[in-house]
Amino acid sequence: MSPAEAIRIAEAKGLDVVEVSPTANPPVCRIMDYGKYKFMEAKREHAARAKQKNIVVKEVKFRPRTDDHDFDFKVKHILRFLEGGDKVKVVVMFRGREVVHRDIGFRIIEEVLTRVAEKSVVEKPAGIDGRDMHAIIAPRPAEVVKKVKPPKPAPVAVPAETVQA
Repeated sequence: MSPAEAIRIAEAKGLDVVEVSPTANPPVCRIMDYGKYKFMEAKREHAARAKQKNIVVKEVKFRPRTDDHDFDFKVKHILRFLEGGDKVKVVVMFRGREVVHRDIGFRIIEEVLTRVAEKSVVEKPAGIDGRDMHAIIAPRPAEVVKKVKPPKPAPVAVPAETVQA
């Protein structure tokens, strides 16, 4: 139908003529309530955003001289982060002349990766960025556990005879 006829019909019904597909030949238009269309589109986008999972990258820092106990403690934190579904950035920070001994940093990152290998997958291998060396690991898909709160217990009804005033 001609555009003038479509506009006349739309005005008679109190609606709008909306171009749906401008690239088609001829262009496709629809008679609809444009305000309602925009509202439903915004609602659909909001629902899609609500279903997305925000990816959190936790960072755990090591030094070339990190002690064994501290190393074990930080590895436990990495495992906890991975079980929670978060990615982890393992960082070895160098100060002063320590940057010359990059092999120590590679050994630290390799040790971390071997300890968490069964619960993680390496997303970015060890690499140097300025004075820091870092690697990024992500949880294995089967290991991701949703953070769900346990349900609250239902209130228990007490018979009126047992309650004393």
